[in-house]
Amino acid sequence: MKPEETIDHPIRWAWHRIMRRYNEQAAVHGGSMSIGYALLNIDPEGTPSTKLGPKMGMEARSLTRTLKNMEEKGLIKRVPDNTDGRMIRIFLTPEGKRMRDISKAAVIRFNETVQANIPARELVAFHDVMHKINALLDKKDLFK
Repeated sequence: MKPEETIDHPIRWAWHRIMRRYNEQAAVHGGSMSIGYALLNIDPEGTPSTKLGPKMGMEARSLTRTLKNMEEKGLIKRVPDNTDGRMIRIFLTPEGKRMRDISKAAVIRFNETVQANIPARELVAFHDVMHKINALLDKKDLFK
């Protein structure tokens, strides 16, 4: 089977191209796609650091590096939780909120462009297929 005939190849190929385009946009503002994605997943009332990784589908090691970078850039601050001193909440700084708005605008522009160029029925079919693939991926016996 040729790579272009597999299911995963076009998904991986498109995702890498999407990442490159988002990274190009983020670089203009001194950021990266992973920083933008993290900014979009931090709640206004703060997000517990332990919940952010699962929310983003990111491994702890990569997330730690991203959060450290974001803190150094002044985009986030870590604050102990009011009710549970063991928990750390992550909050956006004013600069983080500004960068979040930029990230959100880029995601909206991308989605509007896709929606303007691909018929709605094809997008519905795409989402249906992706949901089914994700359901298959949840099965432990996927490769049996």
